[in-house]
Amino acid sequence: MRRVVESFVIASLSLACSAGADDAGSTEVGSSSSSTSSGVAGGTGEGGEAGVGGGFGFGGSTGEGGGVATVDEVYGHSPSVLYRLDPQTKQVTVIGSFSGCDSDVIDIALDADSDMYATTFGGLHRVDRTTAVCTPIAGGSYPNSLSFVPAGTLDPNVEALVGYQGSTYVRIDPNSGTITSVGSIGGGYVSSGDIVSVKGGGTYLTVAGQGCGDCLVEVNPSNGALVKNWGPVGHAQVFGLAFWGGRAYGFSNAGALFEVSFGSNDVTSVPIAVPNAPAGLQFWGAGSSTSVPLVVPQ
Repeated sequence: MRRVVESFVIASLSLACSAGADDAGSTEVGSSSSSTSSGVAGGTGEGGEAGVGGGFGFGGSTGEGGGVATVDEVYGHSPSVLYRLDPQTKQVTVIGSFSGCDSDVIDIALDADSDMYATTFGGLHRVDRTTAVCTPIAGGSYPNSLSFVPAGTLDPNVEALVGYQGSTYVRIDPNSGTITSVGSIGGGYVSSGDIVSVKGGGTYLTVAGQGCGDCLVEVNPSNGALVKNWGPVGHAQVFGLAFWGGRAYGFSNAGALFEVSFGSNDVTSVPIAVPNAPAGLQFWGAGSSTSVPLVVPQ
């Protein structure tokens, strides 16, 4: 997601690459490790953290011999186009242009079933992640950092859609669009771009403030408060984060796509190349299911 407080202008972000052959009608943009820029507006952010596990990812595949299906996709987007990243091959696929959204898309979130929701400058929408078609839910002003958090955090029975508006942590009813204030991050930090959460793992946020530009922090999904600062990610304005298999994936306003590995008390970022990416690509958000694996499936 991106910071709405800043201007609506958001710089280029890199995008990873993914399973092109999977989606009928989708276009493969690139593969392997590096960073990207392209000509569609956008910004990703979608904050996932690894280490203990928080992040994005969706899609699914079933292991040999009838094993448990694993969620093996993450998504990023520009203001107008939805992309899918395969976290194993680092290939990116263009799903398509958003259709039916009232304005530019500023962030996305996916629940445990990989149902996608998006916020725009004008409202809250459901999104078909296979076609990028939007269905309006409610009008209004919504956060540009979004994630679902697992059942048992804000609600004992169902997942909750949450986000940050600056430093304020809010819950959003995905059916009515009603926003409820829950708490704040504290510590002098504000959301830089995205939050991500995963079942059995952590909840993470990219932040600015207190000398961070940007830092990755862990937050308490029950009240939004700061738990731990993992330190700088090496990129500013990380508007999108995703998580899969113990690593986070960041999408910055400067056009960088990168993989984040967790140490004992800090993080290390490695660029992911996107060959043949369109010039001027920007990402404004990213998202992943709360059901992504915490470690790479064997």
